[in-house]
Amino acid sequence: MSPDAGPSTLHFTHPGADMIGDDARLLLAGADLGTRVVVRYRLGTGATDALGYLRERTDTTCLIETKRGHDRIRLDEVIAARFVPEPPPPRPRARPVSQ
Repeated sequence: MSPDAGPSTLHFTHPGADMIGDDARLLLAGADLGTRVVVRYRLGTGATDALGYLRERTDTTCLIETKRGHDRIRLDEVIAARFVPEPPPPRPRARPVSQ
């Protein structure tokens, strides 16, 4: 599910580029389920971000699985979206220095 492969990126010049407004909604509509994305959307009088994996999509909503749980986002509230790379692997813990 690479963001630089497949039909989901045919309309976009760079897989890491921010898509705004209708372009953001098109990005989400064309992305493969399981793709890692960040979505900025309206929430009340402000905005918030959902970073995670696209798990479900309908004509009017998308479901992003985040570390906090699932965010169901109305597509008409999406401000911007982009593909994001997988997180880096966890760093090994430092061993205490013995004397």
